[in-house]
Amino acid sequence: MDLRVIVVGGGRVGYHAAESLEEQGHRVVVVERDGDRCEEIADAYVASVVEGDGTRPDILRQADPERADVILALTPNAGANLGACVLASRLNPDLRTVMRVATPAGAEGYEEVVDATVFPERAGARAAVNAATGDAMWAVESLPGELEIIEMRVIEDSPLAGRSLSAVSLPHGSLVVSAADGDRIASAETTLEPGRAYLVAAEPNVTDEVRQLFHG
Repeated sequence: MDLRVIVVGGGRVGYHAAESLEEQGHRVVVVERDGDRCEEIADAYVASVVEGDGTRPDILRQADPERADVILALTPNAGANLGACVLASRLNPDLRTVMRVATPAGAEGYEEVVDATVFPERAGARAAVNAATGDAMWAVESLPGELEIIEMRVIEDSPLAGRSLSAVSLPHGSLVVSAADGDRIASAETTLEPGRAYLVAAEPNVTDEVRQLFHG
C-alpha cells in the first residue's frame, strides 16, 4: 500500500528516510527549517518540501497531515520531534507517529505518546522507514479545539516551581508534554524544576494563563 508520509527534519537521517520511502513508491513531504537545505532536497527530487518549523500548526498544515498516514519526526532535537508528533496527532488522530531520540535510554516513556522511536546509532533512517511502514497504532490523546506547542520556562517565584504535575492545576485545554530537551516524557510525578523549560500543548485561548502560571 502506498503511504503518505510527512518527514519533519531534512538532515542526514530525514533525507535518507525520505529517499528510501520515495524509492518504495510512497508519497513524501519533508518539513525543514533551513531554506538552503530545502532547495537541496527539492533539487534532488526526493520529496515535496515545506519550509518552516514543523512544531508550528500553520507550517505543519501545509504538509496536509489530515491526509497523511505517518509522520516521522527526525530532527536532532527530541523536544521538537515530540512536539511535532503531538501536534500532528491532534490534527489527525489516526496518524502513525515516529520520533527520533538520541539514545535507547532516551526512548523511555515515549511509547505512551508516540507509536515508535528510532535513534541514529542503529541506522536511524532505515529504522524510521521500517517504523513508518509498520502497522498503525493509537497515538497521543487528543485535546479539544486548536492546539499549539509552546515552550515555557519555570521562573523561580512561579507557583509551579518545585511542585509535581499531580499537585498543580493547569488550565483546562493544556498539558505539559515533556522537558524542552525531550529527555523524558512528563507524568503525574514530574517535578517542575525552577529554571527548566518544558513543552506545553495548549489551546490558544489558555496560552496566556499558562504563561502567567509559569512566570509567576
